[in-house]
Amino acid sequence: MENFQKYQRQYFMPPKVTYDWVKKDYIDKPPIWCSVDLRDGNQALIEPMSLEEKLEFFTMLVKLGFKEIEIGFPAASETEFEFARTLIEKHMVPDDVTLQVLTQAREHIIRRTFEAVKGAPHAIVHLYNSTSVAQREQVFKKDKDEIKKIAVDGAVLLKKLAAETTGDFLFEYSPESFPGTEVDYAVEVCNAVLDVWKPDRKHKVVINIPTTVEIAMPHVFATQVEYIHKNLKYRDAVVLSLHPHNDRGSGVSDAELGILAGADRIEGTLFGNGERTGNVDIVTLALNMFSHGVDPKLDFSHISEIGETYERLTRMHIYERQPYAGALVFTAFSGSHQDAISKGFAWHDQKKDHGIWSVPYLPIDPKDLGREYDGDVIRINSQSGKGGVSYILKTNYGMMVPKAMQEDVSYTIKDISDREHTELSPERIYQIFEDKYVHNDGVFQVTDCHFRQGDGILAEITILHAGKEHVVAANGNGRLDAVSNALKQYFDISYELNTYEEHALSRGSSSKAVTYVGVTQDGKNYWGVGTDEDIIKSSINALAVAVNQIDSVKNVHDSKDERINAIINYIQENYLTVTLDDLSQKFYLSKPYLSKYIKEKSGVTFGENVKKIRLKKASTLLRNGNMKVERVAEAAGYQNVEHFNRLFKKKYGMTPVQYRSSTR
Repeated sequence: MENFQKYQRQYFMPPKVTYDWVKKDYIDKPPIWCSVDLRDGNQALIEPMSLEEKLEFFTMLVKLGFKEIEIGFPAASETEFEFARTLIEKHMVPDDVTLQVLTQAREHIIRRTFEAVKGAPHAIVHLYNSTSVAQREQVFKKDKDEIKKIAVDGAVLLKKLAAETTGDFLFEYSPESFPGTEVDYAVEVCNAVLDVWKPDRKHKVVINIPTTVEIAMPHVFATQVEYIHKNLKYRDAVVLSLHPHNDRGSGVSDAELGILAGADRIEGTLFGNGERTGNVDIVTLALNMFSHGVDPKLDFSHISEIGETYERLTRMHIYERQPYAGALVFTAFSGSHQDAISKGFAWHDQKKDHGIWSVPYLPIDPKDLGREYDGDVIRINSQSGKGGVSYILKTNYGMMVPKAMQEDVSYTIKDISDREHTELSPERIYQIFEDKYVHNDGVFQVTDCHFRQGDGILAEITILHAGKEHVVAANGNGRLDAVSNALKQYFDISYELNTYEEHALSRGSSSKAVTYVGVTQDGKNYWGVGTDEDIIKSSINALAVAVNQIDSVKNVHDSKDERINAIINYIQENYLTVTLDDLSQKFYLSKPYLSKYIKEKSGVTFGENVKKIRLKKASTLLRNGNMKVERVAEAAGYQNVEHFNRLFKKKYGMTPVQYRSSTR
């Protein structure tokens, strides 16, 4: 952190600074809320919501009480355009709800946006262009007047198209990249836009101030908002809106102080999801007001259900310590209860229970959010969530269970608690965890491994199965992949290795590594955990436990024929040149018998076995390097590259070049 001197403050204080907002110590009424979950929140997702998921999310937002919902940037994608049209044409928007759509100040984008909202009963068309010094000078290379003209021209076109298009339209304008804009210039541009729209009290417009990117402390932002509040034209006909982001971690405080400074409206998302570090968290803002006795006009009385729907639709995770909504928020821990009794606070009508305060340190009664207080320790029973189980494993035993695995662990623990009709101690929880995920090797064990490196890795592993040891060889793009391929080959199964995480054991022997491996077969997940001083052994142990749990493996009771195992190993090691004649001489079997034997024992012919091994080798080379396809074909045993391409595409559903691109 020696480069701090290259950074400097880049925000602009208003020409005249006033601090009237400081005289207020609370927010006495809620702002107008606008959810941007379906725009800022959706565009930030690794996998954006589908049309069906967006419609379900929209319905949830309406039920929560949102009266203004930004549904996207319809000119940017067909999915967002179709979403807007579906809501309007299927009459899915209640009379008291207003849609909002976003558009850059560019003519073709504005025109496409109006096509998307044609016929809307109520819609806000949100116009923006960037006004910051950096954008003006470095990107657009335009002066202040030219940038202002972009905004004005966009405002003129909005007014024109609104008059020509069926529907009821309101206008909104944002000086994008406001934090890097001179405050008086931002006001100048906003006022120029207002002079075009000429709002009145019956036909209000929205002026929206975004913090993209947030670069000032919250009190600075409040003084900026107060200056805008006092210097906008048509102020009685303007809804002053804020769109805080969370780049400095102060999105909530920006919004709260901004409301004190004169803002009327907040754009944000549930749980703070959004671009980069997120938008302002409307759940936290609203419940902060609720905790001060102010009705936020949003209904979060079933916060857990809301959170579950949110996680399912967005595939985002609500952090366990998230204010009000986190899994561990309404749980106190050992050692804190007595201190909380004497120093804590709860809601106004707190009651005593057996001589002690029932809920310390909480600004809101959990029951008002549809939740229950969990007491002063984490109790694990059949009703417990995954957060509590994972917390115990991490705190007591140093096991940091991956998020993807937590649900499986939780259900395992809860099922046993349900059968035993009791709460489970940390010791019992860890015993269950070890039995299923660490020592579950009832079908087979991997007792030894040797590796040879070439173009990829050749693993030679010893499998103890049905009382006999079998040596199996297989190639892979790494050690674990090679071992995995050997297990697939031996048990004649297919699965995907989809999760791998590791960490040093934080309790006990600090030299040990812990590895978590997840595999999937036919849509079902199986998990294993390995611990060892050697990270490779730890990984192999975890993989073996996961594969031990696969149903088709559990049903393999007989030891595999040793001869077919040796034959397949020989093919693995000599895949470039091996012939049926070679095998016949090596294993002293006639070619007709050998051919029939291989098909009977392995399920496929000799040629198909060779092809499978060669193509697996080719896929390894494609993933691990930049070798030309012609060279890959040759290294996999194919002299004719066109023939190789056809075989590879038939096996993997794509060409070698496409396969390489998809795995990078």
